[in-house]
Amino acid sequence: MAGELFIGLMSGTSLDGVDVTLVEFNNTALHDVQPPRVLHTHFLAYPSALRTEILALQHPTDNELETTARMGNTLAQLYAEAVNQLLSATKISPNSITAIGCHGQTIRHRPELGFTLQIGNPALLAELIGITVVADFRSRDIAAGGQGAPLVPAFHKTLFAHQHLNRAIINIGGIANITHLASTGEVFGFDSGPGNMLLDTWVKQHLNLDYDANGAWAGSGKVIEPLLISMLSEPYFTLPPPKSTGRDLFNASWLNAYLYNKNYQPHDVARTLVALTAHSLHQALAQYCSDVDEIYLCGGGAKNSLLTQQLAALLGNKKLTTTNELGIGIDWVEAVAFAWLARQCLNQKTANLPEVTGAKGARILGAIYQH
Repeated sequence: MAGELFIGLMSGTSLDGVDVTLVEFNNTALHDVQPPRVLHTHFLAYPSALRTEILALQHPTDNELETTARMGNTLAQLYAEAVNQLLSATKISPNSITAIGCHGQTIRHRPELGFTLQIGNPALLAELIGITVVADFRSRDIAAGGQGAPLVPAFHKTLFAHQHLNRAIINIGGIANITHLASTGEVFGFDSGPGNMLLDTWVKQHLNLDYDANGAWAGSGKVIEPLLISMLSEPYFTLPPPKSTGRDLFNASWLNAYLYNKNYQPHDVARTLVALTAHSLHQALAQYCSDVDEIYLCGGGAKNSLLTQQLAALLGNKKLTTTNELGIGIDWVEAVAFAWLARQCLNQKTANLPEVTGAKGARILGAIYQH
């Protein structure tokens, strides 16, 4: 290979599994003329029991210190399995990989209290796989007064910025986040609110499915306007950036508070949750990104045609498409980003954007577990 090989591991708030990407970077310079090449991708689903255990850790539980530590070991073993499957498919030796960028699994994100917690035991992962692991990308930014999220806008800038067009990149995972890429080179970004998270929770509760494929069940319902208006009154939506969020706020308890003593049909609630994601995104774009010429979607929510159709209707004549058009598939943008973040760390290059996270300055992100 002419360039450096990195692996990116991403397991997000949707809790569906781990995305793995094998990425080649041009090693002639850190500011590459050529974009990174995605050589191979792989997905390993979380077993349903593991997903349930991780969800339980989102809130205080009995003996949670030990449970969290043991769960970190379990995740490291699953990550190692995913990496081994990718290496086996590509017939590439671990010795050929410079490093793995591992996001880990977020179980708490409380920047207002000065911490975020991603588990996955990167030290164990390095031992299991025989490759240097870079992890813990968020805590340094929080230590510098930032939100620790979103971190991908710096990567978006490297790959997706255009000299003559203002672009927005929207990742719709469990949480939805927006990156604004101005043609002038200026960048900002923030979490707009729930993406798939609330809908997935509702679908699991009522259909015992992990998600609503293509929005089919939600599409059989109708928007409950009073419920939508009530949910959109959540104070988070009107907070100015920088801001970030997660399951600590948008969870089943949050939703149930709006449904208390109501007798709505479950499929109508599902339809309203799709509308909540679409409207909160549209409001955020209108307020902070009104000058964008093009909008590119990525993440699992980009596959939900009901959601994308509603968002397109709200946006009017704005160009709305996916990052497939920019060369990276919608499922793999974040995993590639963490390969990039690992490379930045190893080369002692900053990777946060203070104008995005609110940190006091640019910082080198990540902790290195050398093999």
